[in-house]
Amino acid sequence: MNEFYSKLAIAGSSLLIGSIITILIARITKKSLSRLTSKTKNKTDDYILKTLVDTIRPLGIIISASFSWRALDLEGDFNQSFLALTKLACIILIVRLANRVFLKLLLSWGTKINDPAVATMLKSLSPMIRAVIWSVGVVFYLQNMGVQMAALWAILSAGGIGAGLALKEPVQEFFEYITILLDKPFQNGQFIHINGIWAKVERVGVRSTRLRSINGEIIVMSNSNLTNGIISNYAEMENRRLVHRLGVEYNTSHSKMKKIPGIIKSIVDQTDNAIFDRCHFIEFGNSSLDFELVYYIPTNDYLLAMKAQEEINLDIMKSFEAESISFAFPTQTINLTKSTKSI
Repeated sequence: MNEFYSKLAIAGSSLLIGSIITILIARITKKSLSRLTSKTKNKTDDYILKTLVDTIRPLGIIISASFSWRALDLEGDFNQSFLALTKLACIILIVRLANRVFLKLLLSWGTKINDPAVATMLKSLSPMIRAVIWSVGVVFYLQNMGVQMAALWAILSAGGIGAGLALKEPVQEFFEYITILLDKPFQNGQFIHINGIWAKVERVGVRSTRLRSINGEIIVMSNSNLTNGIISNYAEMENRRLVHRLGVEYNTSHSKMKKIPGIIKSIVDQTDNAIFDRCHFIEFGNSSLDFELVYYIPTNDYLLAMKAQEEINLDIMKSFEAESISFAFPTQTINLTKSTKSI
């Protein structure tokens, strides 16, 4: 009995001393790191310091309790169960600390890059990173508890192959989603054209992207189809280049033909959101004398571009009408010759 009380006294002393040492270590760590974080004034450093101090206290107490329990030198299933629970609690605290610190550093790095796509990608990867860290912790715990890992590795390998085959398409779409976030061929709110579809991007999802077509209906397209197709992004367009052909009748006089480029240039110059480039008489067509007009509209707004184009076309018609210049239309002239046969 005296031996038991002696062991109990040693266990109690160990627990008390361990708890005091844990509290001292937590305070010293807090003061030392607080001096460093006060110089940087970084919220991430403050968060890591708080997380570390909050983990040291319970972890130290659990370790002290484990050593105190061992000092009692007990045997049996209850003893093994208690030690297993203390190891499990330690693993949970360490994995929780690693998760919080690593993810905080990762997200902080993504914020410093000043790229919303990278920040969004890192947030999307956070659940997977947590799962990987927890898996490593579980495997380490099982191995520490003496579990035979060979059979477990075989089961995990077979399950991994099956899961890989079953999740092949979702995983592929997820990585295509990461590609869209990094390469940024388009973003939410931009107007694009792909595979004959004109639509506005409403939301880029993990598996598919939601588009709103110009007709109003919702189009859901897989990310792989988007990344494998040819995308025309009109939001990135700085200047819209428009090329038009104008055909006038063959009976138009030489003097009027020389005036046409100047007339068209003055019309384009007077139109808002339009920059004249050139206008030339380029071809003797089958039924018309053809001019080619090129001008730029410095906007990616489709409605403004169409409004400017319409105004230019109407003004050209008005000016041609005032100058008695007629537009040509497809015609054919058939010449008949009467042959006389002598008898």
